[in-house]
This record gives sequence, C-alpha cells and structure tokens, in this order.
Amino acid sequence: MSDTSGDDNEISFTVKFLGRVEVVRPDGLQVLQEASQSLKTPDPYSTDKAAKKSKVHLFVSLSGVDILENKTKFLLYTCPLSTISFCAVLPSSPKVFGYVVRHPAADTYHCYLFQSKTFSHVLVSIIGDAFRASQKEDRVAGGRDLIVEALRHKNKILQRENAELKRRLAELTN
Repeated sequence: MSDTSGDDNEISFTVKFLGRVEVVRPDGLQVLQEASQSLKTPDPYSTDKAAKKSKVHLFVSLSGVDILENKTKFLLYTCPLSTISFCAVLPSSPKVFGYVVRHPAADTYHCYLFQSKTFSHVLVSIIGDAFRASQKEDRVAGGRDLIVEALRHKNKILQRENAELKRRLAELTN
C-alpha cells in the first residue's frame, strides 16, 4: 500500500519491518544477505530484533527515511539520507529489501530490512533517487557556501586596500 503525504517531497509506504542488525561493512549485497541470515537466527541478547516482522510506515523524503510503527505512528527509527551508504533488493528474496546506515555518533553500521509484496524495487529506487537529489542539493548548497566565502575574502582584501589608499591620500593632503 502506498500513499503520498501532504508534502510533495515525501512518500509513504506500508511494509513489513523485518528488523535491524549491526553489520561490519557499509555496503554490498553480501551485507544484506548476512543481515537477513542473522535475523533468521534467534538471538536472546539482541534488542534490535524485537520489533521483527511488524507493519510499519516507511516515509522517504529528501531529509531521510523515517520508520513509524503502523498503529501508533510512534517513530521507531530515523535515518538521514547522508548516513545511508547502500540500498538494494535481496537477490535471493525479491520481496525483501534493505539499506545500510552509518551510526551518526559511533563508527558502526546497521542494516534495516523490510518486506513488501509489490514495492521492494520501487522503494529501493525511491530511496536511491532521494539520496541522489539530497547529494545534489548538498553540492549546490556547498557550492553556494564556497562562493559566499570567496566573496567575503575578496571583500576583506578590498577593504584593506581601501584603508591603505585612504591612508596614502591622507598623507598626501597633509
């Protein structure tokens, strides 16, 4: 099931959340495969596997991917697009897709896995498109920042030159 929210830059899908697993690498289909296998193996010490196989709303926007619990709309996870390093459909299970996220404060990665009967490929494409659009915006904003910095620097040089010319003019008139 898919629906778009009031914001034109946000899209929402209802999917089954399979779980979140810490992984050792930031990308690759092997990472998704290993994470999927890990979710199939019960781990009594893992809290990340507790929310396994529950329906969630997946909100994708230019700012990131938010995972909300289906009934309560409680925010389970939020993943800024800048932290997503890989997203793909699991080749061995075409209904399963996931993405890998770098933890913003620690040097660790987590793989989020989902299942959708019909939207797996679409969601991977949407997340990829949002990631590329976000990076393009960052480059444009970064480019603007560089231009502003260059203009500030040029302004300082001209102010110094202007002050020096005023000083010389004052010496000549005295």
